[in-house]
Amino acid sequence: MDYDKDKVDDMVLALLSLGLFHEGPTWRAWKGFDWDTLDRLHEKGYISNPRSTARSVVVSDEGAKRAQELFEQHFRNSTAGPSKGKPDRS
Repeated sequence: MDYDKDKVDDMVLALLSLGLFHEGPTWRAWKGFDWDTLDRLHEKGYISNPRSTARSVVVSDEGAKRAQELFEQHFRNSTAGPSKGKPDRS
């Protein structure tokens, strides 16, 4: 199937924001998505190498910020105010 891989990457990155958590000073997210997409997000510098034995990936500060922006852009309820569930990643 032919599809826009950049759009898929954006949606996966946005959905990674749902599982973001702090481990010390580092953002991490569970890696339950398509390997090819995770590889591309790694190549773009948003996450660490997903091909490790860890069940989560390190999310760069830029990746965490972009993930939150994309999630708000595509999934925010237009009648609700700004999200309050996740800490500000800026």
